[in-house]
Amino acid sequence: MKLGAFSISLNVKDINASREFYSKLGFSDMGGDISQNWLIMKNGDAIIGLFQSMFPSNIITLNPGWDQNAQNISDFDDIRTIQSHIKESGLKLESEADEKTTGPASLTLIDPDGNVILIDQHR
Repeated sequence: MKLGAFSISLNVKDINASREFYSKLGFSDMGGDISQNWLIMKNGDAIIGLFQSMFPSNIITLNPGWDQNAQNISDFDDIRTIQSHIKESGLKLESEADEKTTGPASLTLIDPDGNVILIDQHR
């Protein structure tokens, strides 16, 4: 399966303090809107999302159809294909993409340690 760009979405208490901290580690703003309490930051190929009061925990995020610069790639597996593989493997999905649709959709599952994994296709 081609899962796309990888990032970690962090549930932060103070987005401004987190931005300052990660800036000192060499991360720079890549996207988002800090006034809406979310920001995407990048250092090389490492991507982190800072989300204040949006999620109950940290989330592993994968974006089919995107590279590490959030640019569209032509060769990717649609989320519905990924979903089918996940189901066939016997893993339990917490939320599913509507198989009757095309384009943007998402699904979630939880790993054995309770980490949430979000597969989020934007196109």
